[in-house]
Amino acid sequence: MAGKRSAPRPAGVLDTIRLSAGQWVACAVTALSIMASLGGYMWYQGIVNNITTTQVDTDEWDRPTSVEGVMNLLVIGSDVRSGENANYGVVEGARPDMMLIASINVDNGTVTMVNLPRDLVVDLPGCEATEGYEGMVAQSGMINSAMTFGGVGCQWNAVEQVTEVHLDHFVMMDFTGFKDMVDALGGVDMCIPGPIDDPKAHLTLEAGEQTLDGEQSLGYVRSRYGQGDGSDLSRIERQQQFMGAMLRQVLSSEVMTSPLTITNFLGAVTDSVTTDDGLTIDTMTDLAISMREVDLKKVQFVTVPNGQHPADPNRLALSEPAATELFQAINSGTDLSDVGEEEKEESDDAPAAPAPAETSVQVLNGTDIEGLAGQAADRLTSDGYVVTGTGNPEVRFPSVTTVYYATGQEAAADLLAKSLENAVTEEASGLTGTLELVIGPDWSGFKGDATGPGLSVTEDLGGITAEEEPESVC
Repeated sequence: MAGKRSAPRPAGVLDTIRLSAGQWVACAVTALSIMASLGGYMWYQGIVNNITTTQVDTDEWDRPTSVEGVMNLLVIGSDVRSGENANYGVVEGARPDMMLIASINVDNGTVTMVNLPRDLVVDLPGCEATEGYEGMVAQSGMINSAMTFGGVGCQWNAVEQVTEVHLDHFVMMDFTGFKDMVDALGGVDMCIPGPIDDPKAHLTLEAGEQTLDGEQSLGYVRSRYGQGDGSDLSRIERQQQFMGAMLRQVLSSEVMTSPLTITNFLGAVTDSVTTDDGLTIDTMTDLAISMREVDLKKVQFVTVPNGQHPADPNRLALSEPAATELFQAINSGTDLSDVGEEEKEESDDAPAAPAPAETSVQVLNGTDIEGLAGQAADRLTSDGYVVTGTGNPEVRFPSVTTVYYATGQEAAADLLAKSLENAVTEEASGLTGTLELVIGPDWSGFKGDATGPGLSVTEDLGGITAEEEPESVC
């Protein structure tokens, strides 16, 4: 939904750091952390002056509403293969090989990076032809194709229209820039669970703990067919793990106490980055000051909820309403990193709830309002539950909305009840393997913000934090 435009929000070093989108995001995050923690290194302003900028006229389309204190960046890893990047194959034009939204909340210090898989098919808005680009009509297509036809402005517009997230700036980096950033750090330590041989990614690695140089790191984050199941989602998962490893390394004492290493790293970053001309040194400085300390628990990586596209098994589609709820939380600056100690303790003590897909529910309407059972059933189905039927109650007539369950199903009932605005749970005789949701006179529907304080990126969305190290098999 388009809204009125707000004044640009302060952008910052964090943005610049994000510039290592997806594959390069690792580096970007790293840069962000370094720049935000520099403190006395005032010479970094001279380095930042090396950044290439381009003008994007965002007045050409209706924009989502921005929220004060929240800065969202479109981070692009460019697939352009010319000049120094020609060794990585020949591809028509430039396109995002990796793309994500980096959301920074200046007030609470949270950083959430949402990967947008390039196999994601969405409704793209039309873009006018501009110098060097033929433009395109509104169409259904892969989310990263907009840049090929209309440049960065077209891609910016497409992401805003699809996600309804207000983007303040963009940061783009190519293959060569990513390699230089890794090499400036002296490489990144990674656990390689099994040998890798992927000619397309120019990558051959033995299994075990090792330090990847720039060339190897680029191959690792780009590799798709040489490891995992060959999917874009599998590759994104490895990229997120690499980002976390790189950020932990950047914030290590060996790097942060070495002005030479920091200088070389930031030099590699700024020499290879392109941003919009609104991302000025002043805005970077303001953000750096406000984000002086980076809490790795509050730096999170997540892939937008998605599933197989109904018309093409080789493509992806957004999973709703989960994708929209995540985007709404990102745009509003919701802190998704803290579930709350009390809630964590409760979840530790309580038995694990089965996934919605493993839970069957019968929905009964105990009110005089027609159609409520069907509406609730549709929502539960979209959330992954198995709805066995709808109707009116015949045995139990509660005065409030109630989820009835059989012995042993308390965890499943609690999970369902927590997705509703107001509901209680109660064990009932006569039930077997199916929950019974009876809608009462107090029915207020489902929680409008499923990505509110009770939702965790790691627990509910399958994401990771920069603090986490995946269980090593090395």
